[in-house]
Order: sequence, then C-alpha cells, then structure tokens
Amino acid sequence: MILDPKPEQLKTLGGIEEAIRDHMQESVNPAVANFLSAKAAPASSGRSRTITSILGKVSLSEQQANDLQVKANSRWRPYLEKCCLLVSANSSYERSAEDLKVLTGIAVSSSSQQRLVHRQTFEVPEVSGPVEEMSVDGGKVRLRTPKGKPCEWRDYKGVNLHQQAVGAFYRENEVLTDWVNQQPLSLPLVCLGDGHDGIWNIYREIATPEGRREILDGYHLVENLGKVGGSTGRLNKVEAMLWKGDVDGAVAQFKTWKHERVTRFVNYLNHHRARIINYDYWQSEGISIGSGAIESTVKQIGLRIKITGAQWKEQNVPQVLRHRCAYLNGAFSH
Repeated sequence: MILDPKPEQLKTLGGIEEAIRDHMQESVNPAVANFLSAKAAPASSGRSRTITSILGKVSLSEQQANDLQVKANSRWRPYLEKCCLLVSANSSYERSAEDLKVLTGIAVSSSSQQRLVHRQTFEVPEVSGPVEEMSVDGGKVRLRTPKGKPCEWRDYKGVNLHQQAVGAFYRENEVLTDWVNQQPLSLPLVCLGDGHDGIWNIYREIATPEGRREILDGYHLVENLGKVGGSTGRLNKVEAMLWKGDVDGAVAQFKTWKHERVTRFVNYLNHHRARIINYDYWQSEGISIGSGAIESTVKQIGLRIKITGAQWKEQNVPQVLRHRCAYLNGAFSH
C-alpha cells in the first residue's frame, strides 16, 4: 500500500511521524512480523488467527501461536498486553485507552483493558536478597454501592519489604503473612509500624518473637506527644527522653499533671514500651526508625485506586491492588 497521509498530517513533524507510524503498522510491520514469525516457528496446517500486536495485525497459525507463547484465547501479542497493563496501572481504563492510542497507535477499548487486567494472574514477587526491614500500614479503598446509597470505605493492608518489594492485601491477612514468611528474612527482622494494634497483630504471625525487632515509628511517637499540649519546655524534655528510649523518664515528667490527654499518652507509652527504642542510636547506625516507606507505598497505591470518582466492586479490589503493586514492583518495565 502506498503511503497516503492526510493533508493536515503534513503540516507538522508530529503529524508526519504519526502518518508514517500508521502506515508502518498497517502495511509494513505486519509483513515483517509474519516473515520473522515464520522463521521462528514455521507455519503448519490448521486454522490461522489474527493477532493485534504493537506492530499491527499479524496472522499466525495455531501451531505458530503456541510456539511463540501467544495465549490461546488472547487477541493481542504479549508486548501489547504489557503496554496495556502498564498504562492501566496508572490511570482509569478510559484514560488508558486514550493514552495507549497516542503512545502506540493501537486502539484497545477501555472495557477490553479492564477485562485484560482481571484475566491476569499477578504473582506476588519473590525477593532475591535477605529482608532486613519491613513496614506495614493500612490504606483505604472506596467500594461501589447501589445508586443513592452513601459510599463505603474499607481498609486494606500495605506491606513494604524495604528496597525490595511491595504488596497490598484486602481482607487477606493470612496471605500477607504467608508471603512475607516465604521470603529470606534476616535475624533479627526490623518490623516498623505506627500505634494501631492491627499492624502488630499482623507482625505477630511473621517470623518468631525472637526473630523480630518491633519498632514503634519514632515520628508518630513525637507526633502523638505533640497532641498532649501544655508546656513547650516539658514537651521538649519528654521528646529528648523518648528519642533516647527513656520511657520511664518520659512518664515521670507527667506525674504531677492530671489530664485526660496525659493519661491517654502515658497508656500509649506503656502499651508500646517494648517497641520504643533508642532512636538516636539506631538512626546513627543507618537503621530505619520510621514507617515512611510504607506510607509512601500506600500513597502510590492510592494514586490509582483513589483517582477522582473511582469506586470498585468489592470482589475486584484484590486484583486491582495486585495490578498496581505489580507495576510498583517493576513487573511491566522489562
């Protein structure tokens, strides 16, 4: 086929590039792909399939499709699938369809992109090196409700195996702990979290009591101290003591001050006493003393699942979380 661009495409370099790409995908690339496919896997008798690829439409026999690892019920080549999964991990399915067309010249509808995501098996990653630190935190996802009913927010758990992998689990705490326990865990394993008991209940199922070093997020500790209020001098003194891990000294500063906020904070200190460390020393040793890594992970997950107007069927939430985490773990980048 002769290249026949639209007149408006010849007015800019971008238009010319688009015209050439469209022509290549329609007429040139498929012929090249068919030639290379025949070289890699000679055609055999049997029904042929037309597959949409990043190169355009390619015709393959059933045997060729099998030899070239094309899924039996897929209309797309694996690389195009990867491109679809990459863009839809970052934006709505509607926007993904628009972005994919601009980036590749190939049109895949929003509904097809959604079905593609829910057909996938996103495996949680296996890390290569020992896990020295991890953190857990909760995130929120909005569930779809019947029209006229108020929206419902539900909790999920995010996990960050520091500098190695992330995961997110909706009502799957046992799956979460099984995944972590299957990894090569250092001894001791540093386990970071804020003051919510749900996080420490999860840690109770990871490694062994002797194999864990549970640490209360030092920055959350100072933040909760600030909620007590009162004398700045006293708060500064208490903060300095807590930063050295001196819980008894910190509690003693409040003995003469009777207030509901003080009682609540002292109870908080006693509840997490074993998790309050010498933050100053540990930080100087290069060991994490805060759960910022998982807080960042939860925010990054939220960039996809909490986009404007997003509501999810409850049965789809685990897959949506796995899809986003697969992207964050680099599954579509190589």
